Amino acid sequence: MLDIKLIREKPEEIKKAIARKGAEPALIDELLDLDKRRRDLIAKIERFQTEVNIRSKEIVQYHGQQKIDAINDASESSEKIKQLKPELEKVETGFREIALEIPNPPSPEVIDGESDKDNTVNRTWGEKPNFDFKPLDNIELAEKLNLFNTERATKVAGSRFYYLTGDMVIIEQSLFRFALDFLVAEKFIPVIPPVLVNRRIMEGAGYIPGGEDEIYKTQDDLYLAGTSEQPLAGYHLDEIFSEKDLPLRYAGISTCFRREAGSHGKDVRGILRGHQFNKIEMFSFVKPEDSTKEHDYMVSLEEKLMQKLKLPYQVINICAGDLGAPAAKKFDIEAWLPSEGKYRETHSCSNCTDFQARRLNIRYKNSEGKTDFVHTLNGTAFAERPLLAILENYQQKDGSVKVPEVLQKYTGFSEIKR
Repeated sequence: MLDIKLIREKPEEIKKAIARKGAEPALIDELLDLDKRRRDLIAKIERFQTEVNIRSKEIVQYHGQQKIDAINDASESSEKIKQLKPELEKVETGFREIALEIPNPPSPEVIDGESDKDNTVNRTWGEKPNFDFKPLDNIELAEKLNLFNTERATKVAGSRFYYLTGDMVIIEQSLFRFALDFLVAEKFIPVIPPVLVNRRIMEGAGYIPGGEDEIYKTQDDLYLAGTSEQPLAGYHLDEIFSEKDLPLRYAGISTCFRREAGSHGKDVRGILRGHQFNKIEMFSFVKPEDSTKEHDYMVSLEEKLMQKLKLPYQVINICAGDLGAPAAKKFDIEAWLPSEGKYRETHSCSNCTDFQARRLNIRYKNSEGKTDFVHTLNGTAFAERPLLAILENYQQKDGSVKVPEVLQKYTGFSEIKR
């Protein structure tokens, strides 16, 4: 949710900014119209309430006809308030609905573009493996080594679900424990959040309206989290931090659920794009002036994690049209998959500025006693896609897969064999 004062002051600037994300600039005109009507109605109600207060004091002082006139005037003003309040409620509801549809404007330095095809490579790291044999893809490797099973999962839950089995379970848990140890050393607080959240939190995080086709919903009007970013964003709902509390960093460990509604026909084989997966997510609450620095810091942590795994990757600068509603700026990390001859996304990192904090009413008080909204940021530590990059980049000629050295103290073994 954007600052209405900023929209009043710079409507044309905000229109141009949200248009870069593909949002309809007319939303700003609709919001300003409702804002004017809302303020006019509030002013009228306050004026009539003042009249009621004045007449109420006069009633006890007057006698006879004067008292009767004062009573009538107070009653008339009260009736007008009664008539105006439903109209105000309707306008405020419309105002909130429109406000929730307006995305966070992209930061000025974000590149123009309409889709992921317009994203640019910021930098690359690592050497791609040079095999002296024909490498297998992660699905072939998994089948030979009994690491995951999609056919049986389809019988149990439908397409895009899978069982992780055998050594893959140990590798996954080792990957997450490695990431958790790394983040705890960086002063992140580990959290296992609920994976069911209510509508206010999902709206506050910026995932509805506009993204409901991607979210699973229960009959109890609760939503299954697609990332622990969502429950972590709501962790400090309606709270005010002290300046000394910030930055406050969390590492959320959760199972995530996504309908993948827009991915029909894409990555249907294997586990690259599943409805259910596990993930460790970084989440930060910071002072506004620190959010750019925090964004760079979180991306650097993602890169360090990938470098410790010795997986080749590239950092992608996300264009305005490919940003989600909450993000003002975003970087992705993509790992090299030899079988496809290209990089595939494993991490994302977003600066959501004060967009989520305004929706969730999360503020801080500075040393001068002034209260302002915090900025929120989120970034992937690890989900399960790096497992696929490990399989493909660490595969051997005999069909085995080496375990990255940094994970071996967690796994207890150095390779996966038949």
